[in-house]
Amino acid sequence: MKTIHVHLPANSYNIHIGKDLIAKAGEMIAEDKAPCKTLLITDTNIEKIYGEIVAESLRQNDFDVKLLSLPPGEDQKNIENAWLLYDHCFDHKLDRKSLIVALGGGVVGDLSGFIAATFMRGIPYIQIPTSLLAQVDSSIGGKVAVNHPKGKNMIGCFYQPKAVFIDTNTLSSLPSKEMVAGLAEVVKYGVIKDAELFAFLEKSIFDILQLKDEALLKIIAASCQIKASVVEQDEKENDLRAILNYGHTIGHAIETVTHYKRYRHGEAVAVGMLYATKIAMELGLADRSVFDRQLSLIKNLGVSIQTGLKSEALIKALYTDKKTISGKLRFVLPIKIGEVIISDKVNEEILYRVLDKPL
Repeated sequence: MKTIHVHLPANSYNIHIGKDLIAKAGEMIAEDKAPCKTLLITDTNIEKIYGEIVAESLRQNDFDVKLLSLPPGEDQKNIENAWLLYDHCFDHKLDRKSLIVALGGGVVGDLSGFIAATFMRGIPYIQIPTSLLAQVDSSIGGKVAVNHPKGKNMIGCFYQPKAVFIDTNTLSSLPSKEMVAGLAEVVKYGVIKDAELFAFLEKSIFDILQLKDEALLKIIAASCQIKASVVEQDEKENDLRAILNYGHTIGHAIETVTHYKRYRHGEAVAVGMLYATKIAMELGLADRSVFDRQLSLIKNLGVSIQTGLKSEALIKALYTDKKTISGKLRFVLPIKIGEVIISDKVNEEILYRVLDKPL
């Protein structure tokens, strides 16, 4: 097992990465948390595979567990389901010493974390991410939120988990499209901070897609280390942490315009990264090779990159994004593989020029 420490002024925690951690979840949680009333939140797909395993592991370590599952899908990350979860917190008589455990992908993690952050003004929660996207991104860093029809993740806060347990075995039960969606976020880390990771992805993408243990551990650990390092330096996205939004500005607009139903988050981010690179090229910040290398890797993942969406609708959605400051759009733009900048110099003329052309 590999452990990565996220060192923060007030809410430090560990990310544990290894095999067979799911069955030992209760034992590992009990090392740091006294038995208590626990709400275990998952979705119906994950419940069938891992729900009772985690619940029983917690029970064997004297946790009083209530297991609750929601339908899967990004459209479930809404205020109505948050209200439902609050009802279950009351029904199970959770208090400030209680625990919420998020077992599942990013939707479950974001929603569970939002409930933990706001119920009784904050109770402890733990992330057990089962998708690659959640393992390398959303389970780390403390961003928790629900979506609004007018914008993704617009209602939320920063609230750190007490621990993250990443069991690489869960990826064997992941649908291939979900695996691909997660790999898009790994590509992001390579572009923003780690040229060696990007080169490893280019060389080893088929080993990764075949779930080879060594390759998986390498990309997950590298991604978690990058995110931990960035979050340590800028926990609440005042400056540096914004680089983690590479591909997300247009990616979120794509998700919003399609009502969170047509694209998985990672797929939208992959398209967003390519558009961001095109913008960088328009501004003279990046050369063609930066685009071509990403395009080749994303195509090897099997992501469909042509959205057919109207540029006008996407640009309108961009202005509802929380990364917009005083009416100015902010983009994370690549200079080269391994280095990006944050720019508010992208005007609508450039956006129309880029978005009106197929990738």
